Amino acid sequence: MSVEQAQRAVNQLDKDIADLEKKMADLVKKEADKTKRIGDTQRSITKNTSQSTLQSKMRQIDSYQREVAKILADKATINQKLADKRKKRVDAVGKLQKEEATQAKTLAKQQKNVFTAYERQINELTKQIVMQENIATEENIIFESNSEEEYDVFVSHATEDKESFSDEFVRILHEEYNLKVWYDAVSIKWGDSIRTEIDKGLKKSKFGVVILSRSYISKYWTNYELEGLFQRECNGGKLILPIWHNITKQEVQNFSPSLAGKMAMSTAFMTPNEIAEKLNELLDIKMIKTSSIGCI
Repeated sequence: MSVEQAQRAVNQLDKDIADLEKKMADLVKKEADKTKRIGDTQRSITKNTSQSTLQSKMRQIDSYQREVAKILADKATINQKLADKRKKRVDAVGKLQKEEATQAKTLAKQQKNVFTAYERQINELTKQIVMQENIATEENIIFESNSEEEYDVFVSHATEDKESFSDEFVRILHEEYNLKVWYDAVSIKWGDSIRTEIDKGLKKSKFGVVILSRSYISKYWTNYELEGLFQRECNGGKLILPIWHNITKQEVQNFSPSLAGKMAMSTAFMTPNEIAEKLNELLDIKMIKTSSIGCI
């Protein structure tokens, strides 16, 4: 029996009990009415009541008493049915609780299996990244911090998040702040080597915005981009700018503790415009610092 079936059984018993209780209330009302009529009829008999009237009233009282007796019998039957239904309900509730406990255990096991599969997937992706790093050619020099910068920002994202955030975010950076953005939809042309173009973008960007989402952490190319940004950051200071998009802190923590420890923007609390403004301010500060160093 499933939880739904057990719940339906309890609901049906509740309905049956409610119907019987209503019938019992009706019988109690009828019993009170007949008892009152018996009393009224008895009180109407006086020493002046004629013999014929007396006989008529006695027949009426006898009729009322027979009706009361039938009502009492019906009440006894309903009481027995109520007792049976209430006992069945206790048993049904016990079965429902048992089914709910079984279902809870099953769900917990399923969630554990999903989490295990998720961890396995992350481990596989990590292995792929390491393998890619081991077979990389000299063009991996892109991860050095002294590369010539042509882009203000490299936007690393999952395709699934384009419509909900990244397309609008990149449009604002272009149109409202006139920033140079490496974005796959614009920067990778038909026939280009995806890996080569990503490497160029990573090499020549001042910052890397990482739009972390559930889709992001499950893909090969996004993990490849993130690995490149991490390597560049190791050589050149702050580079990675995380944005949390439809993802929890625990999910980020499970994916990458180092990313979870970084100050991040969140689409749950900020609009694309507000985040773009923060990025522009950061670029202005970087430009001022660079200019100051040049003057010295």
